[in-house]
Amino acid sequence: MRLLICLLVLISTSLYGQQSKNFTLRTIAFYNCENLFDTENDSLTFDDDRTPEGRYHWTTERYWQKVEHLSKVISQIGKETSKTSPDIVGLCEVENRKVVEDLIAHADLVEKDYGIVHFDSPDERGIDVALLFKKASFLPTSFKSHRLLLFDDMGDREYTRDQLVVGGIMDEEEIHFIVNHWPSRRGGSAKSQPLRIRAALLNKRIMDSIQRLNPDAKIISMGDLNDDPIDDSLKKILKTKGNIKQVDSVSLFNPMEKMFRKGVGSLAYRDKWNLFDQIFMTSSLLDESHQKLSYWKAGIFAPSFMRTENGRFKGYPLRTYSGGTYTAGYSDHFPTYLFLIKKSD
Repeated sequence: MRLLICLLVLISTSLYGQQSKNFTLRTIAFYNCENLFDTENDSLTFDDDRTPEGRYHWTTERYWQKVEHLSKVISQIGKETSKTSPDIVGLCEVENRKVVEDLIAHADLVEKDYGIVHFDSPDERGIDVALLFKKASFLPTSFKSHRLLLFDDMGDREYTRDQLVVGGIMDEEEIHFIVNHWPSRRGGSAKSQPLRIRAALLNKRIMDSIQRLNPDAKIISMGDLNDDPIDDSLKKILKTKGNIKQVDSVSLFNPMEKMFRKGVGSLAYRDKWNLFDQIFMTSSLLDESHQKLSYWKAGIFAPSFMRTENGRFKGYPLRTYSGGTYTAGYSDHFPTYLFLIKKSD
């Protein structure tokens, strides 16, 4: 009986190995970098805390350690399955293009030959979103930064992050990526909810505009949404579904919903797990035959080296700062990712 089981395992492993050679696998990831600031004081933004003389004593040494940590994480997202780093990486909480350039120039990533799409946003702290892409996997053909206009109760403008849209060619197919960092829950979840509803409406308008030109457009939206998969911004505005069988032409598939309902999260706050870091997509990416570029599976990258080892916050993301104290960690968020798959000719 044991011999029979061993033979079956060997056969199935062999078949999987043969089958994998007939597929092209692409990894799409998103990572909140938790304040990747340089050490220079920008007079146009409120970045004073992230300078050597500022509240966090943000020194050159700490900056380069942060770059090393983030590049290590990015290089390993999905690697257990894909054997390489992600083809696409959406980033948020990066101060400018220079810090992103430092990131991809690190020894962990430089040989991957990443390109960058980045625009400066009007965020008050000066943090932006960006997209990394492997030049061997993806050819950008269009990119645009969409401004999210928000106003407070007094009618004054609230400056926040833009939504970055990048279209291009991957494996001979057109695909669009949207990178988000929606307004935070500062002041409370309920009070700030209308701001994220506005962000979701902008995201929907962007998707609708792409689909008007091509109803079958493949679109992946990703980001730190500061909302969970079951919140109104996702369920009511974007009409996301956590079950593939429930997805139709007017809804979107969100693989993070099922994870969240099982208690899995990408960040923790006040002894509660949230899954703000989400990646969702149009139904055009749900081809079960995989004859075209399509969704396979998703996950959260949270290895032990990125987790707090002990104490009250054991298992939580190992942050760069905790309560104002430098802890030399990675980020207060775990990255999320998904795999796209396509049968090879």
